[in-house]
Amino acid sequence: MSGSRITAVGHYQPARVLTNEDLAGMVDTSDAWITSRVGIRTRHIAGPDEPVDELAAHAAAKALAAAGRTPDEIDLVLVATSTAIDRSPNMAARVAARLGMPGPAVMDINVVCAGFTHALATADHAVRAGGAERVLVIGADKMSEVTDWTDRTTCVLVGDGAGAAVVEAAAPGAEDGVGPVLWGSVPEMGNAVRIEGTPPRFAQEGQSVYRWATTRLPEFARRVCGKAGLTPEDLAAVVLHQANLRIVEPLARRIGAVNAVVARDVVDSGNTSAASIPLAFSKLVEQGAVSSGDPVLLFGFGGNLSYAGQVVRCP
Repeated sequence: MSGSRITAVGHYQPARVLTNEDLAGMVDTSDAWITSRVGIRTRHIAGPDEPVDELAAHAAAKALAAAGRTPDEIDLVLVATSTAIDRSPNMAARVAARLGMPGPAVMDINVVCAGFTHALATADHAVRAGGAERVLVIGADKMSEVTDWTDRTTCVLVGDGAGAAVVEAAAPGAEDGVGPVLWGSVPEMGNAVRIEGTPPRFAQEGQSVYRWATTRLPEFARRVCGKAGLTPEDLAAVVLHQANLRIVEPLARRIGAVNAVVARDVVDSGNTSAASIPLAFSKLVEQGAVSSGDPVLLFGFGGNLSYAGQVVRCP
């Protein structure tokens, strides 16, 4: 079975920027309070006329252009999101329609903050099994639409955006660009991160998630590296789910990725759920912080409590 590789990435964020000072005028908070606890300074917020599939389509179009591919060359569209309001048509179908695709398979994957890494693994498996040759993998969320903007414990965290990757079959004999996935869940902690109710609202048990991530995730990340035949010291970059800077930075140290660039996009973008990993990864590529072929650890964790990670090679 042929492996897969990421040939291009892309990202998109709404134009409106919400600063900590803006939030201080809405709820009882301050820039000092927010930065000291979560490290976030700004976030992008979509307007009422900017649905999730529009964010996703913008990121996807950029990834396709970077890959030199046209929409009709895509066999499968996977959209990781937990903020789709409608049951049907799903986000993947809406994105395919926006991009003028003639007839790809279309699936949404709802694993909240670990959605993109689950979707990327699914794309890799589809390519290896011969079910697809080229896959468009997107993480997109409009967290502002499921947030209580009077609750200072959650509204300071969230942002909106999308990131995308084009995944293609690797050439025969070539090195795989998407490594084996390590994924799983902690069902008894399923309520630690929630988007539920009518209307749906985001809530979490932040301390529980923090304790789990900082104690369990380093071991999982090292196992991901082992599956890829690497050590943490070999990594050029680490892109964790951008939940909280107080989680991201200590985790990178505990993993042992001493030579790696650590994605810190949470400072500028907040927690964008399924969009956070592809958004941060795409920015590292765009900024030239990583080079083609470099090994990068992607690791998502969050709702359900689910997790998934793999080492990929930069496009």
